[in-house]
Parts: sequence; C-alpha cells; structure tokens
Amino acid sequence: MRWWSAANLVSNAGTWMQLTAQNLLVLHLTGSAAATGLSLSAQAAPGLLLGLLGGAAVDAWPRRLTASVSQALLALVGFLTAGLVLTDHLTVPVLMVLAAVTGLIATVDAPACALLGNDLVPTKDVPSSIALGSVVSGAGRVGGTALAGVVVGLWGPGAAYAANGLSFLAVAAVIPFLRPHPDAGQQQAAAPRQRKRTAAAAPARQGTGARDGLGFFLRRPRLVALAGITALSSVFGRNYGLTLAVLVTGPLGGAAGAFGTVSTVLAVGGVAGAVLAGRLRSPSVRLVGALAAAGALLQIAAGLSPTLWVLLLLVAPMAVVESVSDTAGTTVLQTDPPPHMRGRVLGVWRTASTGWSLVGPPLLGLLMQTAGARGALVIGGVLVAGAIGTGAVLRDRRTRRAPAPRAAGAQPVTIGRTAPPVRITTAPRPVAADCSGPGHGELCAAGCATVA
Repeated sequence: MRWWSAANLVSNAGTWMQLTAQNLLVLHLTGSAAATGLSLSAQAAPGLLLGLLGGAAVDAWPRRLTASVSQALLALVGFLTAGLVLTDHLTVPVLMVLAAVTGLIATVDAPACALLGNDLVPTKDVPSSIALGSVVSGAGRVGGTALAGVVVGLWGPGAAYAANGLSFLAVAAVIPFLRPHPDAGQQQAAAPRQRKRTAAAAPARQGTGARDGLGFFLRRPRLVALAGITALSSVFGRNYGLTLAVLVTGPLGGAAGAFGTVSTVLAVGGVAGAVLAGRLRSPSVRLVGALAAAGALLQIAAGLSPTLWVLLLLVAPMAVVESVSDTAGTTVLQTDPPPHMRGRVLGVWRTASTGWSLVGPPLLGLLMQTAGARGALVIGGVLVAGAIGTGAVLRDRRTRRAPAPRAAGAQPVTIGRTAPPVRITTAPRPVAADCSGPGHGELCAAGCATVA
C-alpha cells in the first residue's frame, strides 16, 4: 500500500502538471478561453458516452493487467503529445483528439486503479484506503499545479507532458509487485464463480454485461439515493472555485490574494477531512446525506457572510464536511456491490458524474447571473438541504407504513372443547438458508427463535 500510494502521488502530480500546461497551451495556440473549455470537454466526453463499457471491461479482465496496460497507454499519449509540442507539430484539432483518447483510456483506467487500491487492504480498512487516496490526490494536485509553473516556465509545456508520461510509467512499474490482501484474493476468486452462476441462469445473454451493471445500479435504492445526493451537491453546492471567487472579489470587496487565502483554507480543510474520514468503518448513505445537508447549511451561512473573516471561519468546516462526505460516498459505492459487479457500478457512476459535471457549471453560472453570488450560494444550499430533508422524511414514512413481517406458514393455535383431540399447528421449521436472507432480523425475532 505504501508503494501504491507513493506511485499515485507521483501520478497525481504529473496529471495536474499536464492539465495546467494543457490549459496554457490551448490559450497560447488559440487565445480563446472557450477553446480551453472545449479541450476539457473533449477529455470528459468518453466518460459520459463509454463509462458503462469501461466498467464492464474492468469486471471482465484481470485487474492488475488492465491497470498496467492502461497506465502504459496513458504514458504513450503523454510522450506523443510532448514530441509534437517540442517539434512544433501540435495543432488544436490534434490536441483535441489526443485529449479524447486520454479520456477514453481513463474510462477503463480509473475504475481499475480504484478497485486495485482497495484490493491491497482488508475489507474493514477500505474506508481508510479511500481516505488515504483522497489525501494523496489533494497533495498531488497542490504539488502538480505548483510544479507546472516552474516546469513550463523553464522548459515549456512539452516538458510537462513528458513528466506526466514518466509518472504513468512509475505506476505501471509498481503494479506487478503489488500483493493483494488475502481477503481481497478470496473475493476475487469468488467473482468468476458468481459470473458462471449468472451465465448459467441466463445462457442466452451475451456481450459485455454493461446493461447488467446499469440494471443492478437502478435496482439498488441506496445507490440511486447516493447518486441523487451527490448530483445535487455537485451542481448547487460544491463549485466553490466559481461561487466563492465571485463572492470574495465582488460583494466582500477582496482582491485576488484574498481568494487565494480562501482557496488555501479549502485545501487544508479538505486534507484534514480526508484524514478524519480514515476512521470511518461502515459509512452509510444516511451519513452521506446528513453531511451533505450540513454542508448546505454552512453554504447558506457563507452566502450571508458580512465580512471576509466570517467567510474564512466557515470555509474550513465546509471543506471538512465535503471531504468526509465524499470519502463516505465513495466507500459505499465501492463496497456495496458484490465484487464481480464493482467495475460496472463504477462505470455507471462515471457516466452519471460526467453528466452532472458538464451540466452543473452552466446551470450555476446562470443562477449566479440571475441571483448574484450570495443568492446562488443561499438558493443552492436551500435546494440541497431541502431535497435531502424531504427525502429523509419520505423514507421514514415509508418505513413506518411497511407491515411487520410474519413467519411464513404460521397457523393459529386451535384448542376446541368439543373438538376431537387438541390439535396444535405451528409454523414449519425454517431451513438455515431462510435465516440468512434480507430482512432476517425481523423474521428471526418473529419466528425462527420461537420455533427453535
């Protein structure tokens, strides 16, 4: 796990270095901020269109081999782009194509690497593994963005692409030496048997199984609820780079340096939240919803901040709550499905998250244009907290209205004075399998213990 974390720190730094250099490069070639946004959209588009297939591939192929090949291909794209930049042969259309290829490879690489990291620890430590990944990602983002300015300034954007290519090779070189934890090995060994049972139950079905992943996701209410909470929070509650920038430099009258201070506090709070989230053991969707609602209330208070100092006091807990909520949600997403379905579930999630990531900024921009920075923060917070609260109330009502389960086959005791001999009819003794399914707690309390 130490080797994997170190390699990912290098890779994350390289990724952010390349992303920064790519934005500068597009601006240099076109002079257009719209073209810069288009390059980011070209890289995100494959995740929207092919996320399901990428997740299915991760479930179908050996995980370590898949991650090694995808990292090597990403390195190749980085080196190719660096060569084109250094020889002055890179054009904007070619850059867009290379960005799309990078996004296409990432549809397989992202879920493969996420699940591979979880395979290195026992199941009870998966939340800690995910939290450590968040810390590594945050540190890599800060370091990579800072290094990009130095590298681009000294050697140009091509050097940043080359450095990112080397960072992918560092990950690919470490993967063959990783030793999965025995618990993960048992789960992976069970996955092929589960696939065989599924195939035997439906022999006529063929293909990648991407549709099975979508069907599984939609049949799991807790995953659908998690997606709804995350989508609302992402669109109306977490674009702080946009909303707080306008709030600080506008109504609060701060300079660019003031927003830099706010950004630093956000980054530190995010790392602190990831460290705190490492102590989670079995997070739930209810916890994710509660944290998202708390973050929305803090966002409302931030929108009403009278001074910059009050905003700074609110920004730190906002970042902590967001980081813990993200880690808890990611843990649920990666541990709720059975092992043989996790790649496809992550593929569904990638498709959905790419969709709301593309739709969110324009919607938020329109809201800010209409209601201003303060109005966008307050209205967004009210929408998020209100939707989560309404969902919780409806769920509790539905739970209270659900009829109490009864033991199957139970008959009333019949004792008659004029009847033939006394006859007592009881429920048949349930087999062991009946006491292990969903809802067993209530069933056992009502029937199994009494019969035994």
